[in-house]
Amino acid sequence: MANCSNVSSPEQQPMPPSSAAASSPSPPQLDYDAVVILAAILCALVCALGLNSMLQCVVRCTRRAVADPVGWVEHRRAGAGLKREDVVALPVATYVASPAPAPPSAAGCAICLSDFADGERVRLLPACGHRFHVVCIDRWLLAHCSCPTCRRRPSPEADGHGAVVGEDHHHRLQVLTAA
Repeated sequence: MANCSNVSSPEQQPMPPSSAAASSPSPPQLDYDAVVILAAILCALVCALGLNSMLQCVVRCTRRAVADPVGWVEHRRAGAGLKREDVVALPVATYVASPAPAPPSAAGCAICLSDFADGERVRLLPACGHRFHVVCIDRWLLAHCSCPTCRRRPSPEADGHGAVVGEDHHHRLQVLTAA
């Protein structure tokens, strides 16, 4: 035994790992490259779906515009505002408060929600008779094609009584009272 140099005493041998630690498997390592590739594939899929939706919309609109151009233009302009010439052609009046207390809805602008003051210029919509500040209703009608209160389309050709108004109707000022 003296000739064996590889034999060591039991005190010098390393201790084996505990049986509990040796039996549990170590968690698998997450491969960084695989995560990056999966994220890129997911992003590409989302972009492809978005591009597909956009192209379907373009094809649908193009097909509609080619098949029925007049109807397509009318449909596109349905929600657009009035022309500036039509807005300016609507009658303008001067507001004068009546001595009797007026109902709150009749004495104010439904757009800016402020009351009319004596001497203010208000625009009267002929189709429905609603009144608004000139600046408020002009801005509204350039973006929308109907009265903000009742959604009726204003008609610059006719006044509130159905009579046709002449060319100079927007230069005349009439006095409106808050009755």
